[in-house]
Amino acid sequence: MARRSGWYGLWQDQPLTESAKAHACFNHQLCEAWEKAASKAAEYGVRVIYLRIGLVVGTEGGFLTRMLTLFEFGLGGPIGSGKQWMSWIERDDLIRLIAYALEKVDIAGQINATAPIPVTNEKFTEELGRRLQRPAVFRIPAALLRRVAGDFAEELLLGGQRVIPNKALSSGFVFRHETLRSAFQAIL
Repeated sequence: MARRSGWYGLWQDQPLTESAKAHACFNHQLCEAWEKAASKAAEYGVRVIYLRIGLVVGTEGGFLTRMLTLFEFGLGGPIGSGKQWMSWIERDDLIRLIAYALEKVDIAGQINATAPIPVTNEKFTEELGRRLQRPAVFRIPAALLRRVAGDFAEELLLGGQRVIPNKALSSGFVFRHETLRSAFQAIL
């Protein structure tokens, strides 16, 4: 299993399903190398699944726990313009999707492991602030991020992908948390 929805590269607002093409960037090259390495297992008759995992929403680590501290002190807010898409998945839905994909022998190849309703960074921070009853007004300037991280800022923080889990949905998988509000209610 390979991971990371960064496989698609930066696409702005275009919805990306498993059949979408990629834009070349470092993230895509890294993910493509992982998938290419994993594909060798197919030569031995092994069913290969390439999980393209979005941002995992949970409180036991990852990006959300870093954001929580800022929000708890009233310092949270959008990154750059806030218009970049954040394709996310609630941690337990991810675990359930992995088990589902392993169990369903007719699932192979790419599968987007993201919730069906991605949100913009602005909506993500707004919803997090609402749930924590904290303001979400302190915007992190894009220029500062570009100065500190260069192209990586664009790929990892300022750009985004609007990834849709078509294969999971069409195969019958049911997400418990299709919306970010539902996920936050369950974990926060």
